[in-house]
Amino acid sequence: MKLTALIPVYNHGAQVGAVVARLRAQGLPVLLVDDGSDAATARVLDDLARQPEVRLQRLPRNQGKGGAMLAGLRAAQAAGFSHALQIDADGQHAVEDARSFAELAQAHPDHLICGNPVYDASVPKGRLYGRYATHIWVWINTLGFELRDSMCGFRVYPLAPTVALIDAEKVGLRMDFDTEIAVRLMWRGLRVINVPTQVRYPEDGLSHFDVWRDNLLITWMHTRLFFGMLWRLPRLLSRRLGRLWSA
Repeated sequence: MKLTALIPVYNHGAQVGAVVARLRAQGLPVLLVDDGSDAATARVLDDLARQPEVRLQRLPRNQGKGGAMLAGLRAAQAAGFSHALQIDADGQHAVEDARSFAELAQAHPDHLICGNPVYDASVPKGRLYGRYATHIWVWINTLGFELRDSMCGFRVYPLAPTVALIDAEKVGLRMDFDTEIAVRLMWRGLRVINVPTQVRYPEDGLSHFDVWRDNLLITWMHTRLFFGMLWRLPRLLSRRLGRLWSA
């Protein structure tokens, strides 16, 4: 296994340096994807990219979190990596858990290693409660509870099946990305390992979640996935029964 951390960045110049430093302290190479950030953040990323084992992929215009991830996943595979650890640039994820994620990916290289958030009091209650609607739809669309939280952007992707998926199918480009790619990977047979991990929302954190736009995109995503699940239903049921019988 050859693993890189993959960080999509949009105007998180004040926070991303600390995240990179903590990942590098664990020996992880880092791939930064500049998603059309402002000039100040671009300068920070240029400075970071001068460090050993830190790469920079720059997009000419903002494409959204999903668009940055698509570019980063392809770039990571092209650079010779077998796996990518997705982590946010704003410091909300427990970077010290990256080692546990990496160890699980090493032991289970064909699985999606997905963070299962444990929140403290800093989480906005509207965001917390709103996630449950997505959880329910994901459990319906995957016919089970294997994926505990599809919206957590702290996870390890095996790159071969993931890049094959994004080259073959259209996946959401914004905040709908994390859920949609996880569901579609599961439809293709990937198993999931859920890892409890602390998530906090810094008081000075910068969120790019647009309540109206992103909720509409997520609603449309769930609609697409539901009808996609219906025509896959015989195959999904057959796989589910096969796993039950072999357990």
